[in-house]
Amino acid sequence: MKALRFHTFGTPDVLSIDEVARPEPAPGQALVQVKAAAINPSDVKNVAGAFKATTLPRVPGRDFAGVVLSGKRYAGEPVWGSVPGFGITRDGTHAEYILVPDEALSLQPANLTAEQAAAVGVPFTTAWGALIRAAQMQQGETVLIVGAAGAVGQAATQIANWKGARVLGATRGAGPVAGASASIDTSKGDLPERVFELTNGKGADVVFDTVGGAMFEPALRSLRRGGRQVAITSTGEQRVSFNLVDFYHNLSRLIGFDSYSLSLSDVAGILDELRAGFEMKTLLAPQVTTVPFHDAIDAYKAAASGRGGTKIVLSFGDR
Repeated sequence: MKALRFHTFGTPDVLSIDEVARPEPAPGQALVQVKAAAINPSDVKNVAGAFKATTLPRVPGRDFAGVVLSGKRYAGEPVWGSVPGFGITRDGTHAEYILVPDEALSLQPANLTAEQAAAVGVPFTTAWGALIRAAQMQQGETVLIVGAAGAVGQAATQIANWKGARVLGATRGAGPVAGASASIDTSKGDLPERVFELTNGKGADVVFDTVGGAMFEPALRSLRRGGRQVAITSTGEQRVSFNLVDFYHNLSRLIGFDSYSLSLSDVAGILDELRAGFEMKTLLAPQVTTVPFHDAIDAYKAAASGRGGTKIVLSFGDR
């Protein structure tokens, strides 16, 4: 079978499409024929050597949609997945066939194409884990999403609306944020001041910070008394500062969330929950740019450059 691999760390130029043996499932594993696999920013970072645990040579990729060829669960059925550890300590999804632990399998929504289903994984499971599991967001609460125009921010906006929360979308640059009741341009004015204006002086119940860095403290100051903020990354500067006295006087809560901390069954369970939202069309898959697998290296270069603004998905076509 053909697999995209890297034998050393670096730019996407270190990638190659290699001919390798098709894997054989062990007990507790399913053999999946991959139909489509998304390229996430974390995949590009992995190839570049950002993750210390990655061993070489390695097939990158974490998200996929495909068909189970053999295994105890869902044989012959279309499945989707996002598997922590894939592409790092075990070969990932950017190959024609993959081995998936049984507990990581989830049935693909019937109304999504393979390419759409493959694009859901990391953004939506991260957003769900942060909002529903970490922040324990409730119906009727106001959620400020910092970085609302990004893939995770867009997923979080949809999930928050589905669960009955009010969304304030903060992003750099003018223009409305789809699904937000109000949009805030973080390049202009004072973020906390605008949030308090939009909440009648109360502040946000939940802040989901998908940016970090310079946005961390303004986001934290946007919380209501007793509110909670979830952080998942830090763009630019990894060290941040804030007024600790104001923090504890406000009874604020700061929560870190890492999607890699989710277990295989955790992710499958989240995807099972999300399936209903997609099948009801309450949730919509990201817009995708489909690239044939034989052009995977060029697709990685495009993903690394940030070109296009849509999710890049490798398609394996009909085989």
